[in-house]
Amino acid sequence: MILSDSQIRTKLQEWSLHLKTDNRYDIYTQIGPASIDIRLWHNFKIFKRTKITTIDPRDPHTLDGMTERMNVADGDYFMLHPGQFVLGVTLETLTLPYDLVARCEGRSSLGRLWLIIHSTAGFIDPWFSGTITLEITNINEVPIKLYPGMRVGQFAFETISGTVDIPYDQRKWSKYMHQQEPQESKIHEDID
Repeated sequence: MILSDSQIRTKLQEWSLHLKTDNRYDIYTQIGPASIDIRLWHNFKIFKRTKITTIDPRDPHTLDGMTERMNVADGDYFMLHPGQFVLGVTLETLTLPYDLVARCEGRSSLGRLWLIIHSTAGFIDPWFSGTITLEITNINEVPIKLYPGMRVGQFAFETISGTVDIPYDQRKWSKYMHQQEPQESKIHEDID
């Protein structure tokens, strides 16, 4: 069952759901009827396409030196060109309790500009803690400006039926716990 606005407020007040944001923003003003808005932070990772010959998910060196970090100052913007893909990150740091999962979804208003904030990684496991890496793509035919602090998406929270045996923080193969920056793929660390 998806949490309502009153249930989200209660979870935040009880600290069973922890969502930390920049002190310029009041997290409670970001709560919608069944979700909470999330904001874009100023850090991006850009792929240097001219240096990538191929991506091999099993080779840990595939992405060595293939991205560069870019910080956008407050009041400035990042120009996302048509067809461009970058990794961004949420301003919010999320810590989920054992009985909740979250889904990261894009905003309808930005989707209508043909901006995608996640391709496949919209699910967040119980007891994950960290920022959320956003897979941002401009599928429009014109550039789109992205501003630090802008609302780019939302988290919807769902309760879990039953008990989780091994939450995210206790799995030895959890690769993204406590991330703070946009994080490149660590698929090469998969156990199988």
